[in-house]
This record gives sequence, C-alpha cells and structure tokens, in this order.
Amino acid sequence: MWVALGSAVGGAGRYWLVWWIDRQIVAAFPWGTLGVNFLGSAAIGLVAVVAADTRLGVSELTAQTLMIGVLGGFTTFSAFSLQTVQLLQSGAQLTALAYVAASVLLCLIGVLCGSLTGDLLMRHII
Repeated sequence: MWVALGSAVGGAGRYWLVWWIDRQIVAAFPWGTLGVNFLGSAAIGLVAVVAADTRLGVSELTAQTLMIGVLGGFTTFSAFSLQTVQLLQSGAQLTALAYVAASVLLCLIGVLCGSLTGDLLMRHII
C-alpha cells in the first residue's frame, strides 16, 4: 500500500515537473523527461546509500516506498522509450541518438552523484 501511495506522489511530481520544464525550455528535445530522469537517478543513488547504512535504521518498507514507489513513479523510462521512437519516426535520427546518449550518461552520473552525496552525508551525520 505504501509503495502504491509513493508511486502516486512520484507520478504527480513527474507530471508537474515535466510540464514546468517543458514550458521553460520550448524545444523539440524532451528536456522535461531528461531532467526528471536525471533527478530521479540522483535521488535513487542517495536513498540507496542512506538506506543501506544501518546506523540510521531506515526500514525496508521506507526504502521500498521511496525507491520503488516515489522514484519509480517519478522516473520515466517508458516515456523515454516512446519519445525516442517518436523522434526516430519523425526523421530526427541525430536528435534521437543525442537523447539516448544524454539520458544514459546523465542518469548514470545522477546515480553516482547521489551515491557520493549519500556517502558524504553519512560520514558527517554519524
């Protein structure tokens, strides 16, 4: 039940943030989805590190609610895939390639940044 509620929160957050980003940056490139996936990747890296540290006592339910529910609802791999196919179908092969490369690279960097931030926080908290 908590994971489902978390997913609703994450999905609503994704909807709002993609809407907001896409209105700030008007372009054929899906900046909103890319931004959400980067932020979600950074957040999951941070939560994974913090939840794994037993000194804080983060419950398995809390970790699952955040990572599977909230961040699962927030990130958008299916939207990324659809937008890539739509770019390809519209003849924008280079844009599609750039989007795939940027998505993979930024999301990997996001997880790394989140993990490093979690490590840093854990060293200073306890």
